[in-house]
Amino acid sequence: MFKRYLTILTLAMLAGSCSTREKAVNHSDRLDSIAREYVRLGLAIGQYDGDFVDAYYGPDSLRPVKTDTSQFPKETFLQRARSSKKVLAAFRNTQNDTLTRRAAWLTAQLTAFERRIHLFSGTFVPFDTESKDLFDAVAPVYDEKHFQDLITKLDRLLPGQGPIPARYQKLADHFLIPAEKIDTVFRTAIAEARRRTLAHYALPAGEDFKLEYVRNKPWSGYNWYKGNYKSVIQINVSQPIYVERAIDLACHEGYPGHHVYNALLEKNLYRDKDWTEISLYPLFSPQSLIAEGSANYGISMAFPGNEQREFCKTVLIPLAGLDTTMANAYFEALAVRSALNYARNEVARGLLDHGMSEQEAKRWLTDYCLLPEKGASDYLRFIRKYRSYVINYNYGQDIIRKHMEARGGTAAAPDKRWKIFETLLSNENKAGDLLTP
Repeated sequence: MFKRYLTILTLAMLAGSCSTREKAVNHSDRLDSIAREYVRLGLAIGQYDGDFVDAYYGPDSLRPVKTDTSQFPKETFLQRARSSKKVLAAFRNTQNDTLTRRAAWLTAQLTAFERRIHLFSGTFVPFDTESKDLFDAVAPVYDEKHFQDLITKLDRLLPGQGPIPARYQKLADHFLIPAEKIDTVFRTAIAEARRRTLAHYALPAGEDFKLEYVRNKPWSGYNWYKGNYKSVIQINVSQPIYVERAIDLACHEGYPGHHVYNALLEKNLYRDKDWTEISLYPLFSPQSLIAEGSANYGISMAFPGNEQREFCKTVLIPLAGLDTTMANAYFEALAVRSALNYARNEVARGLLDHGMSEQEAKRWLTDYCLLPEKGASDYLRFIRKYRSYVINYNYGQDIIRKHMEARGGTAAAPDKRWKIFETLLSNENKAGDLLTP
């Protein structure tokens, strides 16, 4: 009798186990189906909105057929996004943490789809609402006094007398890379950033990039990820390029920034796990805050402490044929200027929310961001095109920094630091995940 009971109990347990596995498989299949619809929808929107899709390397079968784009089907796209989010809501209470987290990421991405659809259709909301929907984050607000106090600190560091922007520019001009030296300096900086990254990461076989120089863009650099672990890195030589920017852009666009981030996602999630959604990178989405924030933080990953300054002084400045005499003063000024970066957010918030005039915006960009006249004009072009995207660089970087520090990723423990960073770059994350204790 007891043996019979054990047999029945064993069969019941096996049946329950099979049922659990079947449910997990069914949930996974449903999520995969939603992921494919997510990609189809994103690519369809991209037929109308030329800035929507930053990269796609997935199946050709998910690409939409060519269509007449004269009429934007706003309501149809919104309905498709809402329908997918409704299905994803069922995954909130699943016992599988991986499925729950993946569904939450897709939901946030689809919320960004909805907001971008409205924006593309000419429907606007306040700056902070826009950034929350698009990037899952609201950047802190700073008043003008905050930047005035930083400028006062900078005043004590800069040599000479007179207006601070002019004095800063005079110092910076000592470290302007001559046009004929740009390629040599950039390739040297990228090679060093790559060497330092590969000392910690085994990147996918065949990863590589192509370096191009372009003109008349609203940005200073751009990474166009092509899939199969390949990137095109473009540097805008219409803007003046100072020596520290060679390292900034080498790390941000390349190693361990955008190129590495996209390659790790492709390898670990798309190739190894067959998560179709990763093959699409929608520019206006929570993915971009992680991408830009980690790319900026990646500069201090590759060149912690004073290592960027020392590499510039010993390698790049001499390579550019420049004098190192004022280098220490310049890098001290750059540290303060970095804190002034949040002024860019206030300019964007002012222009988009509060009717700030173009003249006032340029004053902020020159007085607090220390941009020359052309740089200020270029950045106004950037704001008009990318809007609340500006928060991804400064606030995104701060979110990544706090996440790293909270997990013990300090300069004193480089191996642990690189491992935490690799985990961050290899998974679907959004700002809300990193801000949660």
